[in-house]
Amino acid sequence: MDAGQCAQAVWRAMTSVVLWGMAVPSTPFPNPAPLTDAELDRLGDFLKGRKGGKVMNLEELDGFFAALIAGPEPVMPSEYHHEVFGADMSEAVEFASLEEANEILALLTRYWNKIASTLYKGEIHVPMILEDEKGEIHGNDWARGFMRGMHMRHEGWAELVNDEKYGGSLVPMMALYHEHDEDPEMRSDPITPDKREQVIAFMAAGLMNAYEYFRKEREGDLGVHATEPRRSTPKIGRNDPCPCGSGKKYKKCCGSATVN
Repeated sequence: MDAGQCAQAVWRAMTSVVLWGMAVPSTPFPNPAPLTDAELDRLGDFLKGRKGGKVMNLEELDGFFAALIAGPEPVMPSEYHHEVFGADMSEAVEFASLEEANEILALLTRYWNKIASTLYKGEIHVPMILEDEKGEIHGNDWARGFMRGMHMRHEGWAELVNDEKYGGSLVPMMALYHEHDEDPEMRSDPITPDKREQVIAFMAAGLMNAYEYFRKEREGDLGVHATEPRRSTPKIGRNDPCPCGSGKKYKKCCGSATVN
């Protein structure tokens, strides 16, 4: 596939992603209003004001929530708040008042619910990618947040990573996550600005496919009917070629990100 065909495929994926065995939800899902620009600024500024280097910014939070929502099993706020703020809320967060605490937690909940509602209805969740001081977008923080979400249920996500047919959905996230890796062998090929837009578009499509892949496993108890593919080939060994097509051993590539 040449560059032009690749670009066309990306935008087709953005507008009409073909999902694996997707079924129409049998039960309604709330349709929360998206956060306004002012509310996004408020939440982003609050996160920036927290102490510690592990606090997520808004872009990383978006990728993190996306992975948790798409993943194989539920993750409760009591567990993921530690990841968002880099420590227990009692240690990392000082609210000015009870009203502020309720405000921020309500914004986080609405943010989560909007992503969940979008994916549940089979619609594209476009990654929240922040511009840097030069007005450029990179997407590395989104991929980093997504990987942090995968790590919280890494054994479950390993099923998709190991799936020879469907594991490629995670390649865009892996590429941006490892783009500046200290280990040169883990880095992807240089990503040009045009290619970066394509990678980000593929991340959106990959997210939808991951959501559908785990739908039955995640929502089975809720009576949602979906036909899901499952691995029909043997598990990939750590010394086997990585299914993402990098040419590296699995343990030196995608395997290092999910099975440690």
